[in-house]
Amino acid sequence: MDIPAKYDPSSTEDKWYKYWMDNGFFRSTPDEREPYTIVIPPPNVTGVLHMGHMLNNTIQDVLVRRARMRGLNACWVPGTDHASIATEAKVVQKLRAEGVKKSDLSRDEFLEHAWEWTHKHGGIILQQLKKLGASCDWDREAFTMDEARSESVLQVFVDLFQKGHIYRGNRMVNWDPEAKTTVSDEEVIHKDVNAKLYYLKYFIEGTEEYVVVATTRPETIMGDTAVCVNPKDERYTHLKGKKLVIPVVNRTVPVIEDDYVDLEFGTGCLKVTPAHDVNDYEIGQRHNLESIDIFNEDGTLNEHGLHFKGMDRFAVRKAIFAELEESGLLEKVEDYSTSVGTSERTGAVIEPRLSLQWFLRMSEISEPALRAVMDDEVRLIPEKFKNTYRHWMENVRDWNISRQLWWGHRIPVYYYGSGADDFVVSLSDEEALKLAREKSGKDLSASDLTQDPDVLDTWFSSWLWPISVFDGIRNPENEEIQYYYPTNDLVTAPEILFFWVARMILAGYEYRDQKPFNNVYLTGIVRDKLGRKMSKSLGNSPDPLDLIDNYSADGVRVGMLLTSPAGNDLPFDEELCTQGRNFANKIWNAFRLVKGWEVVDMKPDAASEKAVEWFESRFNQTLEDINSNFEKYRISDALMSTYKLVWDDFCSWYLEMVKPAYQQPISKDTYEKTIGYFEGLLKLLHPFMPFLTEEIWHLIAERGDKETIMYAEWPAVGKVNAEALAAFDHAHAIISGVRNIRKEKNIAPKEMLELISLKNESPEYLPIVTKLAFISEFKIEDEKPEQAFAFQAGTSEYFVPVSEAIDIEAEIEKLKKDLEYQKGFLVSVSKKLSNERFVNNAPEQVVANERKKMADAEAKIKLMEDRLVSLEK
Repeated sequence: MDIPAKYDPSSTEDKWYKYWMDNGFFRSTPDEREPYTIVIPPPNVTGVLHMGHMLNNTIQDVLVRRARMRGLNACWVPGTDHASIATEAKVVQKLRAEGVKKSDLSRDEFLEHAWEWTHKHGGIILQQLKKLGASCDWDREAFTMDEARSESVLQVFVDLFQKGHIYRGNRMVNWDPEAKTTVSDEEVIHKDVNAKLYYLKYFIEGTEEYVVVATTRPETIMGDTAVCVNPKDERYTHLKGKKLVIPVVNRTVPVIEDDYVDLEFGTGCLKVTPAHDVNDYEIGQRHNLESIDIFNEDGTLNEHGLHFKGMDRFAVRKAIFAELEESGLLEKVEDYSTSVGTSERTGAVIEPRLSLQWFLRMSEISEPALRAVMDDEVRLIPEKFKNTYRHWMENVRDWNISRQLWWGHRIPVYYYGSGADDFVVSLSDEEALKLAREKSGKDLSASDLTQDPDVLDTWFSSWLWPISVFDGIRNPENEEIQYYYPTNDLVTAPEILFFWVARMILAGYEYRDQKPFNNVYLTGIVRDKLGRKMSKSLGNSPDPLDLIDNYSADGVRVGMLLTSPAGNDLPFDEELCTQGRNFANKIWNAFRLVKGWEVVDMKPDAASEKAVEWFESRFNQTLEDINSNFEKYRISDALMSTYKLVWDDFCSWYLEMVKPAYQQPISKDTYEKTIGYFEGLLKLLHPFMPFLTEEIWHLIAERGDKETIMYAEWPAVGKVNAEALAAFDHAHAIISGVRNIRKEKNIAPKEMLELISLKNESPEYLPIVTKLAFISEFKIEDEKPEQAFAFQAGTSEYFVPVSEAIDIEAEIEKLKKDLEYQKGFLVSVSKKLSNERFVNNAPEQVVANERKKMADAEAKIKLMEDRLVSLEK
């Protein structure tokens, strides 16, 4: 067989992905097998692949591919999220570049542009995932605004409203002035900034006396409705019952008392602006204060802003500062560090704002979701996130589910009058009219009804994702939801634990009376080698497709997974991808080596027999570790165990042990065993390196037209011969000892040497020692040879005789250094074993290991001391 000298991933990857797709290997339909289901965290429909997606989807693909090989009916459902705020912002930006304002368009006209944008840019990220090797069932691709998902979302809204869980209220929300919509707490990114603390003079009404109020936001004084002091603050007892004059505004407000005020912050006097601060709003509620909203939806001041009307809030801050300073109403200004909330989607500074919104009462439906995670019915990996989850769920706030946008699921509420209760909730215009007539008692017409202009929060669709992708809301008894739900694993990021994961669990118990998934694997953040989060703004994030072009998909997958333990950040360095690519080349070269041997039907040599005996046990021992790591979701550890088994044990040791001499054949039995081991390794590698393994799988043996390693059976753990493993470890130590002597004494690697042991023993793996250490003769003697280099292997001492004179002084000096190290090691182990707390509390095996270390150290010290005595005679 003509095997190329170099592996070419560029042609291989496209070839095999097409083969998988053409043969429908990713497809899944319900059958008699046990299902294994993953739903993709739907990326934004207009998004492109970034490093976080790469990590997340690589882990999912590893889990899915291994599940297939274990005989499960694996179903990985792909899809995208309509991303209301982000997508609408992109469409608005595009229209603005074309000279068109959103306000110039009708809702329907704008939605035409939004759908056009979505059809043009949507799904690009899913196509990019195919380059990574993602084995999703692409026939199941879903979109949160396709027909099935849209109908499901609106049906759930109506159902929850009818159950009394959804209500409309005027509440303080996070307002994004750029997107002109409310955003959730979880979509607010807090940033530390350098600001100013302004000290303003508020005069006591009718006097020349004033108090000083400190604020970081002087532009909001037009919305002040009180000044608050702590009732325990003796500095301000004289203000009780008084009124103060707001500077510039010249309107009086009362002085109130509330324990909320911090006596140590600023001057101890707090300006209260209920319409523009969450804490002020709560104070206002307790003291029945008026709320004066001074902002328009775009962050400019409205008619309450006096002569600043129409100006942007930050421009007003500068202008009012100048006016306060000029009029003598500003006492001083200090530099001040504070935290400012910004919109995750637009970057705009968030404005707390009173707004009439729709809310879902979370406390009424949250208990099952809290209990599920606390009782490990839904397991968080790593477990450390349970406390964070519990804290959030125990303090959960009502969910603001309405957004002031046009792109999204329009709220199915219809108004027919000006009263607070003059509305109906319905899935259709016709039914809405019928309900409105019944509720109002009037003969209303369709023109009398107006549908709510707002859309639902994007997360209100994605919280149904594990159910809605199997049409479990509209058709709760259908075959697919019954078979695939609950799903098995969810792979996602910790930052969306609350506003996606927790809500999916809520929806699961509300609509299926079941958890939506068994396990939640929480990945870390991909950071650069300086520890910074990768982002476009920092320019520190490589293009994932460029990485794949440069290092291959398999190389990038391995590179990312080498250092990505669950829940911990991934310190990404492009060198990791180089390591992944080199690993692929190592496997390819090992394959070419094996396939290049001449095979003859003859008896295997002794070294090969021992090699086969050892590797059988080593493979099974490592397979136990790999399976255990997968069960614990230690994906990086599973990869590292596989990596070492392939690179170190198979390539560096086993192949060297069985490799025939130059131009000599290998026995058929040894060759077939080797090919069998290679196929076993390919199976272990396949979830991590799907393309390379498929290529070699088809080159290593004849396969059928529709065969794939993807459905090859995952290896079963066989017998582990502990004695064989121990014997090889001893042989490994002897070979390493001889090689070290060659290196230190500049002896040619293949110069034949003698090896002497003083004990009446012959290493069980002597054929391997003689082959790999290039030993011409192994002797057992009664006395130490005079002219020989010594080394230790375990507790045994070995000698390599040499014809040249030995530098006794150098040998003594080296031996003394080694002896000093061993004595220091023995002291550290002895201290640990003399610690009663350690001995009593540590696992039995750990203590046993420490005792073995002590015994080995004592034996080595005795050998070294004896050797030193003989050299110093």
